[in-house]
Amino acid sequence: MYRFKDYYHNEVQLSFDDHPFSSLPKHVWVICRYKDKWLLTQHSDRGYEFPGGKVEKNESADEAALREVKEETGGIVEKLTYIGQYRVLGKEKTIVKNIYFAIVSELIDQECYYETNGPVVMETIPQGILRDKRFSFIMKDEVLQKTMQRIN
Repeated sequence: MYRFKDYYHNEVQLSFDDHPFSSLPKHVWVICRYKDKWLLTQHSDRGYEFPGGKVEKNESADEAALREVKEETGGIVEKLTYIGQYRVLGKEKTIVKNIYFAIVSELIDQECYYETNGPVVMETIPQGILRDKRFSFIMKDEVLQKTMQRIN
């Protein structure tokens, strides 16, 4: 298990074990590949980030991951793999997210991408992401770094 502070100085616990913090997490985060490139979304407020969001009522975390990728990027997931889970001990509440890795087979144009501006395809994730204002705070802690190491 890894422990560190996030962008807002909240304590984060990250594990690549099988659901160490919750069997029913309320949030998901999906690191996506599309045609050997990274598939992100551009959140209208936060900037570039991998798709993710809340698990809806009567929906599994796996189902939420598939839905969030489709809603935020138009991506159709060919293969979804559970990677791990992280817990953010925030000042007001605790959030538990499942982390997934997805292979996306196609992108479908959509009229609405919900709270995002749609898909962003990148050859690589830039080295200076911590200082890059185009990227969301979600991309600026060790969850991304450790998860990318795990995926590779």
